[in-house]
Amino acid sequence: MLRCNLKTSSSNSLRLKVAIIVVTLGVTLAFTCLLILWFRKKKEKQATTASVENSFLQLSYQSILRATDGFSTQNLVGSGSFGSVYKGVLEASGAVIAVKVLNLLNRGASRSFLAECEALKNIRHRNLVKVLTAISGVDDQGNDFKALVYEFMENGSLEDWLHPVIGMNEPETARNLNFFQRVSMAIDVAHALEYLHHHCEEPIIHCDLKPSNILLDEEMVGHISDFGLAKILSTDRLNYSANKSSSLGLRGTIGYAAPEYGMGNELSTKGDVYSFGILLLEMFTGKRPTDEGFKEGLSLHNFVKEALPERVTDIIDPILLQERIKRETLNENSLGSDIDLRCWNSIFEIGLTCSSKSPHERIDMSDVVTKLCKIRDKLHPT
Repeated sequence: MLRCNLKTSSSNSLRLKVAIIVVTLGVTLAFTCLLILWFRKKKEKQATTASVENSFLQLSYQSILRATDGFSTQNLVGSGSFGSVYKGVLEASGAVIAVKVLNLLNRGASRSFLAECEALKNIRHRNLVKVLTAISGVDDQGNDFKALVYEFMENGSLEDWLHPVIGMNEPETARNLNFFQRVSMAIDVAHALEYLHHHCEEPIIHCDLKPSNILLDEEMVGHISDFGLAKILSTDRLNYSANKSSSLGLRGTIGYAAPEYGMGNELSTKGDVYSFGILLLEMFTGKRPTDEGFKEGLSLHNFVKEALPERVTDIIDPILLQERIKRETLNENSLGSDIDLRCWNSIFEIGLTCSSKSPHERIDMSDVVTKLCKIRDKLHPT
């Protein structure tokens, strides 16, 4: 009996030891696997970070000074509230760049620089101007110097095309945009805003959408630029208040800024939608929102609203009207003209909805993209 008990005890002890060994090996193996996965992910993250960092140009003050020929006035392509933009050519690669030099004497310039860096560092979209690098240091005189370097847009701004300054040696038709081009550019801008509002990690409000901030590449594709007033919305504040515009002054440009901003109300994506609506009305009437022809109490929004739908030909940009008349003269069928009228009305209706006085009446940019693409498809059915 004693021998039997000893044998049973010995057997149980052996089983316990085997179980302990198996559990220990299992835990060790699992821990090892977790360590391997952790190191692998860390390595991948480091590789991604290095890739992102290496995608930016490493430029100095001296290199962009040479690229712009000492910030020559001949290379000046534009100026704004917070700085000037110069065209430059990099010595090493021959690449053409645009350099935005901040005027640091302006009270809001440094804040604009930081806002633009913050907004642009993690966003990538074909309809946003690509930032190549940012420079913050001192110039030859030891003064603070800040600049942003972008890819250069060959065809200037939408402002240049909608309201060209005709030179003595430049024909009047040189800067005309046809109807299809304008629809395509409106879609480009709408796509960019849809991305900023709905597809970024945290929604971004541009806050200063207007023709001079829409740049065109060599293929006439539109790109939104100038994020100096941009605001990143915290996810937990989307349905409340991003920031009070009264604490920062008026957000945007007179005529394009949402009316609620002037009353110190909250910043929201609906403010960009309003600006887009005004931009759309301007693109197809050819009139600025601050047009001197508007009498007291009349606005671009009301100017269009009063004409729809029967008098759409009275408000359409004369260039587009001439384009339609020319097609009719060439004996093209009248069906095309009817499509023009329906498309004009549809576009103006989108612009009016987007530029409604109440933010709650405005549609979001996803709906705008859908509606504009349907109009484009009517013009060029696939």
